[in-house]
Amino acid sequence: MVSFIGRVSKMRGFCTFISRPLLFLLLHFTLVQCDITDGNAEHLKREHSLMKPYQGVGSSPSSQWDFWGSTLVTSSYVRLTPDERSRQGSIWNTVPVYLKDWEMHVQYKIHGSGKKNLHGDGIAIWYTKERLHPGSVFGSNAKFHGLALFIDTYHNDEAADRSFPYIYAIVNNGSLPYDHGNDGRNSELGGCSSEIRNKDHDTYLAIRYSKGRLTVMIDIDDKNEWKECIDIGGVRLPTGYYFGASAATGDLSDNHDIISMKMYQLMVEHTPDEDSLDWTKIEPSVSLLKSPKDNIDDPTGNFRSTPLTGWKVFLLLLCALLGIVVCGVVGAVVFQKRQERNRRFY
Repeated sequence: MVSFIGRVSKMRGFCTFISRPLLFLLLHFTLVQCDITDGNAEHLKREHSLMKPYQGVGSSPSSQWDFWGSTLVTSSYVRLTPDERSRQGSIWNTVPVYLKDWEMHVQYKIHGSGKKNLHGDGIAIWYTKERLHPGSVFGSNAKFHGLALFIDTYHNDEAADRSFPYIYAIVNNGSLPYDHGNDGRNSELGGCSSEIRNKDHDTYLAIRYSKGRLTVMIDIDDKNEWKECIDIGGVRLPTGYYFGASAATGDLSDNHDIISMKMYQLMVEHTPDEDSLDWTKIEPSVSLLKSPKDNIDDPTGNFRSTPLTGWKVFLLLLCALLGIVVCGVVGAVVFQKRQERNRRFY
């Protein structure tokens, strides 16, 4: 008998299955190593998950999800906005998250009748202190506290070098205003372009926060293969915040659908000092080489404050060694020519 610890589905992560025979006759267990959680049912936090048939959605005191605006809940999807102009909608978990390490899987679909560059605006996935707070940023509050992941389908800044649709992350402590004209470029931490609109299948993303590292993976081809979009270290997020999703349309529009939001707890060990902290008092922040506000004149917009990897250290040492060798060769040539010049005077 062979058993596999893991979930085989469209939301599976990068997992390596290692079969290891044990002493028991005819019994094998499979160990799983994952960079993105495999979605084990025992780690699924149902109180923070939104799944078909969307039970527990509504405005009653026992509801775990509440919605606002143009949001329509059906048996197959949660439509945040229809393909109509000037609409806003959102859906929010009513239960605060007190997990230090987590992963959120989002299954969504953006589609509509608009042709290329004639659609908008996109979906935002939130982990914030505020909930059900309507505003100007994808239907939610502009000066938020926490994390926002934007699936932006409309290009406001024609001069920018980013290709849209574009997925990007912002961490805010309530002090940074969202710059609509630059599509949030001044405070963006990282992102990637992704053709997610009008697919014949659903699209997926996974947001992982663990030990101060934020990782976003995407699957837009429905091939059960995650591709990295964002990987940033030095991120500090508190506990006690809420998950939500919102969308907005302006002069242009699209259907913005959420099919599921599945929250998983990551089993990660922390140091005694980390465990002794009051994680609800942590201020949302990112330890960057420079402030996101300094991104105004930076054409790249990339601020990955990740530590040097072994490969980078090797390249730096190699460059330093080559520099020493070149200096040595040049010095030897100069010394030899001086010696020859001195011989001519004897």
